[in-house]
Amino acid sequence: MLTGRRSMDKNRPNGEHNLVAWARPHLGEKWRFYHIIDPRLEGNFSIKGAQKAAQLAHNCLSRDPKARPLMSEVVEILKPLLNLKDMASSSPFYQAMQAEKVAANSNSPNDRNGSKPQSSLGRNGQQQMRNLPNGVRNSPHHQPVKVVQSPKTDSKQP
Repeated sequence: MLTGRRSMDKNRPNGEHNLVAWARPHLGEKWRFYHIIDPRLEGNFSIKGAQKAAQLAHNCLSRDPKARPLMSEVVEILKPLLNLKDMASSSPFYQAMQAEKVAANSNSPNDRNGSKPQSSLGRNGQQQMRNLPNGVRNSPHHQPVKVVQSPKTDSKQP
């Protein structure tokens, strides 16, 4: 629910194949849950709701089965989360974290042409190339941006 990932995904990097094993360390601490939030949400989620959902997931993954909540308790905990309005995109902490990610990505190696690959995250969080019209490329924020190309000179013309 928080990650947008499948429970098992062999296409992910080592250490991320098993969702539970990968997410468990991030669920127990109040601010570490940001590391597992589906980036496709782009800040359009309640911070308090995500924190409570992460804590609930942590409780559901307890190694002691008797410590896990009943499904009726899970439902009662999740119901009020629908009405929360504290969007992460307006949080200074979230904005700072996003700026840090953008800075880290701008320091990553470019391809041979000096440009970054134009891709986005697919349904299961995998990077996928987008099929966009000619001259349109993805921005870092997944909004199509029209790329203006300079006119080509034809060597056959005088």
